[in-house]
Parts: sequence; C-alpha cells; structure tokens
Amino acid sequence: MTPANMTLLKIAAGLWVIWGLVHVLAGVIVLTSDASGGFQAIADAVDPAALQGEYAAAVGGILKQHGWNLGWFGIATIIGALFIWRGNVTAIWVTGLIGGLADLGYLMFVDLPGYVNFFPGTVMTIVSASAIALSFWVWLSTRGRGETA
Repeated sequence: MTPANMTLLKIAAGLWVIWGLVHVLAGVIVLTSDASGGFQAIADAVDPAALQGEYAAAVGGILKQHGWNLGWFGIATIIGALFIWRGNVTAIWVTGLIGGLADLGYLMFVDLPGYVNFFPGTVMTIVSASAIALSFWVWLSTRGRGETA
C-alpha cells in the first residue's frame, strides 16, 4: 500500500474515533437522562418546552434502547478505527456499515426534518461520510493490485 493510501486510512480512522467518541457520549447522556432530557439532548433544535412532559414508561425504555445503540455504535466504530489504521479491509467495510447506516437513519429521520442543530449533529454525519469516502477510495484504488486494503 502506498504511503498516501496509508495516510488516507489514518485520517479515516481518526474521523471514526471522533465520531465514535461523540456517539458514546450521546449514549451516556441519553441513558442517564429522563425521557424529556433525553429527547432534549437529541432534538436540540426543538424548543425544549415542546419536549418537556411526562412520558409513558415504554417511551423512556425505547429512548434508553436508543442510547444503548448510540453507545455501542460508537464503541464499535472506535474499535474499527484501530483496525482501519492498520489497513484492514474488513474493518473498512464493517465500520462503514455500522457508522454509515446509523447516520443514514439519523439523516433521514432527525437531521433532514430539522430537529437538530448543525453542530454537532450534521457535522457528525459529514464526519462519517468523509471517513467512508476516504476508506473506500483506498479500497477501490488497491482492489485490482492484490494489496491488503
């Protein structure tokens, strides 16, 4: 693998670590908040008064499950980043699928409808898209040459 390709993978790995840490933090915030606080933490562009209220226990449980998912998505992408750093092609695919599909749902159902502010929400989508693009650029450029990534 060329030094330029390794540099691109290291940049992608760094982006995944940033994305992962933000999502672990978001997961912890949601898991440690009541339902109103969890919704306010996620939908930060929505007037907090509109999200304040008593929610059924099942709603809180579903939100906690979302917080759990945010946390494991983050941890999985951080672990994947370590392997991407080393040029592992499986990690490029698995990390891209985990982070990319998590962010696709976020983009469609939370970001595009306008429930979140540009930072950190939309920025994290740009971060994951950039990590995917860099990783797959390297994968595509090395595919036919028998290289490892």
